Amino acid sequence: MRIGIPDDGGPLVPATPTTAARLVGLGYEVAVAAGAGAGAGFPDAAYAAAGASVVPDAEAWAADVVAVTRAPASLAAPGPAALRPGAVLIAQMSPAARPELLAELADRGVTALALDAVPRISRAQSLDVLSALSNVAGYRAVVEAAAEFGGMFSGQVTAAGTTPPATVFVIGAGVAGLAAIGAAGSLGAQVRAFDVRPEAAEQIESMGATVVRADDAAQQVSADGYAQALTADQEAAALRAYAAETAGADVVVTTALVRGTAPTTITAEMVAGMRPGSVVVDLAAPGGGNCELTVPGERVVSDNGVVVLGYTDLPDRMPRHTSELLGTAVANLVQLGTPDEDGRLVLDLDDVVVRGMTVARDGEVLWPPPPVAVSAGAAVAEGPGAAASGAAPAAAAPAPARARRPAGRVVLLAVAAVLGVLAVAASPPDQAAHFTVLALAVVVGFYVISHVTHALHTPLMSQTNAISGIILVGGMLQIGSSDPVVTTLAVLASAVASINIFGGFLVTHRMLGMFHRGGAGEGSGR
Repeated sequence: MRIGIPDDGGPLVPATPTTAARLVGLGYEVAVAAGAGAGAGFPDAAYAAAGASVVPDAEAWAADVVAVTRAPASLAAPGPAALRPGAVLIAQMSPAARPELLAELADRGVTALALDAVPRISRAQSLDVLSALSNVAGYRAVVEAAAEFGGMFSGQVTAAGTTPPATVFVIGAGVAGLAAIGAAGSLGAQVRAFDVRPEAAEQIESMGATVVRADDAAQQVSADGYAQALTADQEAAALRAYAAETAGADVVVTTALVRGTAPTTITAEMVAGMRPGSVVVDLAAPGGGNCELTVPGERVVSDNGVVVLGYTDLPDRMPRHTSELLGTAVANLVQLGTPDEDGRLVLDLDDVVVRGMTVARDGEVLWPPPPVAVSAGAAVAEGPGAAASGAAPAAAAPAPARARRPAGRVVLLAVAAVLGVLAVAASPPDQAAHFTVLALAVVVGFYVISHVTHALHTPLMSQTNAISGIILVGGMLQIGSSDPVVTTLAVLASAVASINIFGGFLVTHRMLGMFHRGGAGEGSGR
């Protein structure tokens, strides 16, 4: 099959030379429209060197599989008019907001895969274009704010005096918000952030920012993985927090979106209370804007000199890296549909990922897709179809085993306690004291370690390495004992302590390396 990469007129391209080579390696013939990658800095020669062919735009649109950054406004346009029945179109489509496009695709007989309809499940993360674009937008928002702000983000100490760092307030700690926090912090700003989800506080702190707390506005994420609209009381509490923070902020970055709609977080009154020269970057501008003064796509200056940026093309302003992320997502999707690596795209609608992205096929509109459970709980069968598939019994089967585990643990603990008491009773009086200290140490150690937050496990590991060092020294001192039992136990203790020490420091080194450019863990996470 042939994959076409047309020139959709923007700076982005859904295939880079690197990802085009991946597609060729999967057995496809890749046809890239002349000049399609020029806006992102990818010349036609680079695609040719990767094994792709450079063709006229109409020929790219006529391919078996067509990938574009965003779906066209109409299939009657000169380029999309070449899209033939039976072809597969991969693009961002905003399916919930463009039912007329879905109907047009179905009437043409095109199979449409929406990159912005990826289910929010772990297995689909490598296809999640929205998260990738949000990351870029959060970073670019800070770049735009720094360009507008009349001072430096980092504090400066000079012979003529000192200047304080800029204060940046970020509303929302999702993907875009965390990216903005990281970018602002790397520039030296003092960053404060707020999110209605209490669990987001740890993520904010992990980025080096200060958490702004408003307990009356806190809410939990719903079972489907998306935030809900605030109640009237929660909204009032949040607005009070926003008013207090914006009054002292030099830069405000807003990212709040609920189901694609932007709630008001920054009122005109709050903007009026900000210092002249301050900047508001509204990342929710595509959904209408979080700031009452936001005009989507425009730069607005308030009466008191506050700049409000409502740009909707922030990812497009970093075309090279955004195209790399888009191209990787498209290549991952094609790889998912090419299990045999034979250059033939096979769409399995029984796969929840493929089904969630397929919005039109065989002349039928398939949007919206069936709901996908993302909570940790077991799935509940709905209707005879789910019961017949066997999915519900399979999900429910482990429940009895889980129910038996606590009882089994109690029995094992009881047996261990009895054996421990018998061992103490049969031992000499001076040994009984040692057993008592050992038992207390085990109990105290268990409760101390089990109540330590996950964020502190790395420094905790270093502390346990120090304790293991003491054990190792004690074991080495006892190896020369005349008692063979003592010698054997000393050798075992030394061996176990050595493994714990070297293994602990190795794991600690690798974990710390994740926080350094080029470290051991770089690129392994998401």
